[in-house]
This record gives sequence, structure tokens and C-alpha cells, in this order.
Amino acid sequence: MTEIHFIVEEAPEGGFIARGAGMDIITEADDLPSLHAQVRDAVHCHVDEGQSPGIIRLHITREEVLAA
Repeated sequence: MTEIHFIVEEAPEGGFIARGAGMDIITEADDLPSLHAQVRDAVHCHVDEGQSPGIIRLHITREEVLAA
């Protein structure tokens, strides 16, 4: 595995939630620097030693509602 992708969304209660695309990995954190550490840790916990990806991609989405 050369890379793994995560979809990152803002949590309704604040902070961020990251979900692994194609993998059952979910983690959360209060801010982006903490999320980076949490995602790295989650990947290392779920992937066998020696099989870790070289790249972790975070696709960050944000929803905004505007009055028309």
C-alpha cells in the first residue's frame, strides 16, 4: 500500500472527524494538528508492521449554509 485516503469533516459539536476511505478507520480531534497525529496513530494501529503507506491523504470538506 503506497497511500491511504481519509475524508475529513467538521464535527457538529466542534473539531474534526476523519474516516478512512475503503478502510474501517475512524478518528477525531479538536483541531487539525491533533487530527494529523490521531490519523497517523490510527493508521499505525490498523496496518500490519511493514505495510504502512508512504502517504496519508486528508480530503477536508466543509459545509456552509448561506441565506438566499
